[in-house]
Amino acid sequence: MITGGRHSLTTRLTVLFASISTVILLMLGLIIGKLVDHHFEELDLEMLQGKIELLQNAISKIQSPEDLDSISRELDEALVGHHGLSVVIRNPRGQTVFSSGDSPVPEALFAASNIDSEAPLIWTNANRKPVRGMAARAPTKAGAENSAIIGVATDLSGHEEFMVSFRIALWSSVGVAALLTGILGWLAAKRGLAPLKRIRERANDITANRLDQRLEVAEIPAELAEVAETINGMLARLEESFRRLSEFSSDLAHELRTPLTNLLTQTQVILSKTRGSADYRDVLASNAEEIERLSRTVADMLFLAKAENQLLIPHQEEVVLVEELRGLLEFYEVLLEEKNIRTKVTGQAVIKGDRLMLRRAFSNLLSNAIRHTQSGGSISILIDATETDRIQIAITNTGEAIPSEHLPRIFDRFYRADASRQHSSDGAGLGLPIVKSIAEAHRGSVLVASAGGVTTFTVSLPGNFN
Repeated sequence: MITGGRHSLTTRLTVLFASISTVILLMLGLIIGKLVDHHFEELDLEMLQGKIELLQNAISKIQSPEDLDSISRELDEALVGHHGLSVVIRNPRGQTVFSSGDSPVPEALFAASNIDSEAPLIWTNANRKPVRGMAARAPTKAGAENSAIIGVATDLSGHEEFMVSFRIALWSSVGVAALLTGILGWLAAKRGLAPLKRIRERANDITANRLDQRLEVAEIPAELAEVAETINGMLARLEESFRRLSEFSSDLAHELRTPLTNLLTQTQVILSKTRGSADYRDVLASNAEEIERLSRTVADMLFLAKAENQLLIPHQEEVVLVEELRGLLEFYEVLLEEKNIRTKVTGQAVIKGDRLMLRRAFSNLLSNAIRHTQSGGSISILIDATETDRIQIAITNTGEAIPSEHLPRIFDRFYRADASRQHSSDGAGLGLPIVKSIAEAHRGSVLVASAGGVTTFTVSLPGNFN
């Protein structure tokens, strides 16, 4: 639909094509007109020069000036049948000894600058008709001082009438051709843009519930294939985003429903009848735990939302990795002793980054490792700074391996590899996604590998992050 001052692409292409064609036709018309006019000029010059040579040949036979005065009859016979031609011959004294034709020859033709000149003189006669003429000397046998002067002119009205008719026909043809090219251009543009119409019709069929639809690239011309591929790529990204959004909404509703249900149920039960203060304290303490759980989930979701919108801007400070990791192991010392888990930290490196963010990421990984390490197992941390531009921090724990089908989604929000933990207090399933967001905010990455009873999470960070 065309709205406001906008025009359709078909109209624009038609106008452009018609304009270019018209300009080209006009240029061709001008060139053809000039060539025809030049051709007539050459014919006139050739004719004038031929008549001058004819007259010079006749005059060259004259023996004396007196004979020149009596040459009129011979010249009349030589010029029979040459309509529109005017000839004037003057003797050495400047007297006209011969004149023929209806068009008088101006004195300017016999000026010294025009005699024997290769360029003709053009003027308008008494009848307002254009005339072209030339003048030349005609030597006699009586000597150079007795040379006659010949003036020859030809009427151009016939040529002018032809050129007028020719121009009318030419520009009429150009106008008709321009109109036809405009019509043909419109048809060609409409046919050539038909694939765009099909793309629009296909796009109209794509809705939020039908994001799996794609444009048929094979049916689209090569010039539009890249556009179609780009649209298909956009649709694929939208489909993935909608899928993740739907899953996220469902998971979030589920995660919030459980603590809210617990809060509501316990509150209704405690209010169903009069109870002692100890019962009220127990329920309030339980409610406080559920509220704290909700608060952590909301805070984590806000953190991930900021990360997805590139709003996480890490502070830059020097972080001694070995000190931070050992400090976290001391924080989890009670849990480690309770499960008799052995720990080991090797390597060291100093990077620039946000210490609190990195501490949170490593804390999530260590908490996850402790939770999934069996009693008597081990957790090892390796800091590898052998690469000049990357620092690798690998946290490895023994225990049951993560099934391979879960590894691609291990960093998705609310995703748990063990469905049996879905309602446990292990967390909302946001710890690993937060680790990934923090790593990416530092222009790094995190990978997981699990096989043979050993699971390793490797965080890769730039060594010169700034």
